Parts: sequence; structure tokens; C-alpha cells
Amino acid sequence: MTPIYDLHSHSTASDGALSPTELVQRAHGQGVTHLALTDHDTTAGLAEARQCADTLGLQLISGIELSASWEKKCFHIVGLGIDPAYPPLAEASKNLQNTRMQRAEIIAEKLEKKRIFGALDAVKLAAGDGMITRSHFANFLVSQNHVSSHQDAFDKYLAKGKPAYCATEWADMELAVNWIVQSGGVAVLAHPLRYQLTATWIRKLLNAFKGFGGAAIEVVTGHYNPDEIRRVADFATRHQLAGSAGSDFHTPNNQWVELGKLAALPNNVQPVWELLH
Repeated sequence: MTPIYDLHSHSTASDGALSPTELVQRAHGQGVTHLALTDHDTTAGLAEARQCADTLGLQLISGIELSASWEKKCFHIVGLGIDPAYPPLAEASKNLQNTRMQRAEIIAEKLEKKRIFGALDAVKLAAGDGMITRSHFANFLVSQNHVSSHQDAFDKYLAKGKPAYCATEWADMELAVNWIVQSGGVAVLAHPLRYQLTATWIRKLLNAFKGFGGAAIEVVTGHYNPDEIRRVADFATRHQLAGSAGSDFHTPNNQWVELGKLAALPNNVQPVWELLH
């Protein structure tokens, strides 16, 4: 049986639509053999996911997706094979949850200035015990007919430069990578093309990331076309980074992104799963 890896996914512990159990069940149904649950800034869903994975015979890889700041820009660093009980990582997750709550309060205040009320209570209810993300606000804006779509919510209110945007100081990237590595994990730069950097900035970023201890880059995602995959594969080979593959699955309602439905990792890129213990 050929292993099928999906090393980037989200549950209701952050901004995913499925519970950790439902996510693992869906991944198993899609033929995934190795799944990483990588919720935003939290490992709260891992215990439930592992219990289900063990029952189904699916290999669950403990993960997280940390929000990190570098050169006044926000990047997402996926940690694979981490120890969620590693004290500095657990403490960082707690601090990031507080940061997200503070951001949520500011976003809600800014929406109120636009005469959009009730956002904070709604996103708290939607997130439950999970992390509050901007996606929760986008869902609220859609549900209240303030916008026509999730993307419209970002374009009109939540993206940088828009009325409800809140600049946030996340964990320093060097620290974030160190927490992952010291917990026994592998640090992966997530969806590198999303940041819309110039070639010069990409080089600077990858040199810094590798210098901090980063070992891999997400080459295949549920959103990349073949040209984009080749482009990121070139980044990986130039900087001697391993390549990861992950759908970045959030919801069954997105017909374009499905667990395990990923292009093959290019042959000239070392698979990140070879680095996992």
C-alpha cells in the first residue's frame, strides 16, 4: 500500500469545520495513511485526534501551525512531529491564544464603528474552546449578510489596510522555530507563495528561516497548480530544504481542497517525512 501523506490540516480546535475525530475519519475515508493535525497556535485537538487515529490504524503526526513575525511581516510555521507537552511550546500556545483574544476584541470594536454589532459574542460562540481566527469573523459577516462570501469579508473588512484589520505582533520567528525543533519536531514554512514576496525577499526569508533551524518548505498544497509547485520546489532545492505536502484542509464545503488529494512531491525534493522520527 502506497503511503498517502497530508501534513497540513485544521479542526474545530482552531478554524476548521470538523472536530478532530471527524477530521481523522474523513482523512481515513479519503485514503490518507499519515495525517498531521496542525491547528493554529494550539495542540488542543491532538489527544482526541490520536484516539480516533489509533482506532482506525491511521498514523497521526502531532503538529501545530504557529503564527510568527519576521521583519514586521507575519508568517506561518508548521511544526511536525512535535511534543505538545514540551513546556516552552505549551506556554507559547497559551500566550498566542491570549494574543488572538486581544486581536478579536479589537476587530470587534472596529466592526462596531462600522455599525456591525455582535461580532465578538458570535465568534466566541463559534470558536468554543478553540482559537479565534479571522475566519470566524469572516463567517460571521457572511451569516449576517454584510458580505457575500468569505473572501469578500477579507476584501472589505479584515485584510491589511481594511477597516477591521488589526496589526498583531506574533511570536518571533526564531523563537517559534526553536520551540518546534527543541520539542523534537521539524519546522516547515507553510504556503510560501501566499506572502506575495519578491524574489529578493523570498531569498532573505529562506536564508533566515534555515538559519533559525527551519528544515522544510511546503512545496505541495491543496491550492497550488503545477507551475507553482515547480516554483516552490526550486526554492527547496536552492536552499537545501526538504519539501512538505499538505492540503491545508479547513472545511468540506470547499470543493477545491480535500484531504489527501494532492499532487506528487517532485522527485528532486527530499520528502519532509524522511526527517520525522
